[in-house]
Amino acid sequence: MPTTAPHRVAPVRRRRGPGWVPQQHGAWAMLVVPVVVGSVLVGPAWRHGLLLVAWLVAFLAYNAAGLWLKASRRPRYRPPVRAYGVATVVLGGLLLAVAPSLLWWAPVFGALLAVSLGCSARRADRSWLNDGVTVVAAMLMTVVAAGLGSPGPLPGADDPRAWAATGVLAAYFLGTVPYVKSLIRERGDRTVLAVSVGYHAALAAGALAVVVVRPPVAGGAVVCAAVALGLLVRAVLVPRRRPWPSAKAIGLGEIAATVVVTAATLAVV
Repeated sequence: MPTTAPHRVAPVRRRRGPGWVPQQHGAWAMLVVPVVVGSVLVGPAWRHGLLLVAWLVAFLAYNAAGLWLKASRRPRYRPPVRAYGVATVVLGGLLLAVAPSLLWWAPVFGALLAVSLGCSARRADRSWLNDGVTVVAAMLMTVVAAGLGSPGPLPGADDPRAWAATGVLAAYFLGTVPYVKSLIRERGDRTVLAVSVGYHAALAAGALAVVVVRPPVAGGAVVCAAVALGLLVRAVLVPRRRPWPSAKAIGLGEIAATVVVTAATLAVV
């Protein structure tokens, strides 16, 4: 009698639960660049590597907690909150053991974290307020990295080069908020496009004004002005492209722009 070959049962793949892998892929550059720039300003040390790892794991915990709050604290969102939370506590403890003065920054970042998680609880995690708060928190890591290991309150806060680098990076990353919104979630919205173009125009005008008003520092200002003009051209032209640029193309463009801004920041401060 003919026999029928047994059917192979395909293995069932278990889907990873929500909160384990952040969906904000563009956030990684914003997280890494300030720490790298701050460490380069003072000379990289092994503690900067620990700071970066702890900071990235803390972001994973923050992202998971935000999703948990946004989902009305549903149990299926808790595992990554617990796992990343424990990892953050362990790494944070190691970091404080070698740089205890970092505790002075706790109230600052605690306040920013409270505002951001409050936005998540209200399901306003994509709001302008939350975007601005997260950018500010990330940019402050430039000063934190520059002062890592220094004694006294708010280590790094007395370093003018660190604040200058923070200002340049913040000017760029704050501009990515309306720019990316004009390409993805708010594309086609003329108001968002106008905000993006207006912001970058003001940025370029400010950089050009420094070139004219303060010739002694014009060398660095010229570099910043050139980059600002390039970002303005991008803000004007890219949202007008048809068909709309893909998410991959937008991401690659952000990587390229971030590399240019980072190089310019290190060259002028």
